[in-house]
Order: sequence, then structure tokens, then C-alpha cells
Amino acid sequence: QAPLVESGGGLVQAGGSLRLSCAASGSIFSINRVDWYRQVPGNQREWVAGITSGGNTNYADFVKGRFTVSRDNAKSTVYLQMSSLEPEDTAVYYCYAVITTTARVISTYWGRGTQVTVSS
Repeated sequence: QAPLVESGGGLVQAGGSLRLSCAASGSIFSINRVDWYRQVPGNQREWVAGITSGGNTNYADFVKGRFTVSRDNAKSTVYLQMSSLEPEDTAVYYCYAVITTTARVISTYWGRGTQVTVSS
């Protein structure tokens, strides 16, 4: 089984950029679809972006044109490049991955999240 670990969060001023990473470890054969979500305390978790096993991406309207998802299969890592950040982007960001293990079993995992704070 492969746990997911997000990293790259932090404090940034409005208009700045951050790159989040979602790294998988364990008995991994391949990482299939990966989605990014975010959650503000007291709010529902919302979908941000996703990338397929073939590299096709899609985005929520509120981040389209500002965020970019990419993947490095050799490193078992998916990235979320965030630019033109706004205070409204402040949230805990989570990745959710569909993974095929070395036993050829398809499993899904949530990361524990990484905090992104955008100051005005």
C-alpha cells in the first residue's frame, strides 16, 4: 500500500506562487488519476484540479489559468503549481490518488494535507 504525502505549502503574499507536491511511496506499480482538493476550516472540501494517467488535466473554474497540474512518473510525484495566488486560495490542500500496487491491485489514498496561506 502506498501512502501519500503533500508538501510545499507555506505563507505567500497575494500574487505570489507556490508549488505543491504529492509524493507516493510504497509498493507502487503506477499512479493513475490524481486530484487536488482544498478545504477551509468550517467549509466543505472542494475539488481543485486533476490529472489522468495520460497527463490530461482539468481544473475548477476558480483556479483555471492560475494553477497547473503536472506529474513525474519516475518520481511517483504529482505537482500543483499555483500562481497569482489570492487570499481566497488559503486552505489546506490535499491530494487524492488512484494507485496500482505492485500486486496489481487498484487502491485510493488521501494525503494528510499541506497548509497554504496567502496574505493580502
